[in-house]
Amino acid sequence: MSASAATPRSFDGGADLERAREVLASVADPEIPVLSLLDLGVIRSLAPLGGTGLEVGLSPTYTGCPATAVIRADVIQALEAAGFAPVRVTDVLAPAWTSDWISADGRRKLAAYGIAPPAAVSSRRGLAGDEPPGCPRCGSADTELVSEFGSTPCKALHRCRACREPFDRFKCI
Repeated sequence: MSASAATPRSFDGGADLERAREVLASVADPEIPVLSLLDLGVIRSLAPLGGTGLEVGLSPTYTGCPATAVIRADVIQALEAAGFAPVRVTDVLAPAWTSDWISADGRRKLAAYGIAPPAAVSSRRGLAGDEPPGCPRCGSADTELVSEFGSTPCKALHRCRACREPFDRFKCI
């Protein structure tokens, strides 16, 4: 724990779990900083660990995601600074993370940031005739896929035919 961290104290059940959720709501995804880890849906569980500690279950967006190590470190730093110590982060691989776990607020934040959110229901992924994403800049549905690979592996690059602007779309995973 860093010297600037709050002094640990005894764990206070539900109140501390709610406080820990509030802390995690302020921890941004390192690749999409407008989303918190809670918006992204990667925090799967919170449980007391010892007298003052906390165990956090974390589902990476996909195996090998390069941001996972940063997310883990950010979770530990934020919770320890809030007085939770020790903090243990465990991987939750089953069920695998899905873009369906992005919160409704997170989907709104993505669109406002200029990233088209994924389709709301994962059962639509991979189906022929899936509707193209709306342009997050002008709202047009006249868009096209440019590349399956966008600025990060979890996004694809699209272009709006109406305003001609490129944009990322968060992939259905």
